[in-house]
Amino acid sequence: MTLKIILAVIIGTVVGLFVPESYYGVTDHMLSIGLSLLLFFVGMDIGKNKNVLKDIKKSGAMFFIVPLGVVAGSLIGAILAGFLLSDPVNESGAIGAGLGWYTLSSIIIAPYSSELSVLAFLTNVIREIIAIAAIPLVAKYIGFVEAIAPSGATAMDTTLPIVSKNTNAETAILSFSTGLILTMIVPVLVPLFLFRP
Repeated sequence: MTLKIILAVIIGTVVGLFVPESYYGVTDHMLSIGLSLLLFFVGMDIGKNKNVLKDIKKSGAMFFIVPLGVVAGSLIGAILAGFLLSDPVNESGAIGAGLGWYTLSSIIIAPYSSELSVLAFLTNVIREIIAIAAIPLVAKYIGFVEAIAPSGATAMDTTLPIVSKNTNAETAILSFSTGLILTMIVPVLVPLFLFRP
């Protein structure tokens, strides 16, 4: 899936080199429609899982603590990295607020800045790649619950099998519920950093 998305971006970049500027307004509308469809299908994916409520109940207080910790760590890390690179706090925060969901965060950021959108895409793709490599090590040497954090929003889908394989059933349930919450937070959190009054 990651390779397909990267290939789509490369093809889009090449096509974009030849599109006249008069079509840029159309692409903004297409991005809005695409974003709405993406969120609709994410909602359908959540809705088709009949055990979501049971899984949430099993998580207890950790249902809230783990996702809040992931959000706090992601934002603090992104803002500190932005500070070291002399980037504006709102821009580095918006990238961190993507929480590993590279497709959505880059689409939300695109109307604000195409350069920042590409950076958000690459940063969050790299986060997922690092998560895939790090989860087994974190689970083995630090702890099972901590192994959820590198995944961010992908803890409910792409990286869930890796968390499940390297931890236990309870952690897998917590991973799913954490990813579910983070998936719902990203569309709200990213625009907050880019809001222009």
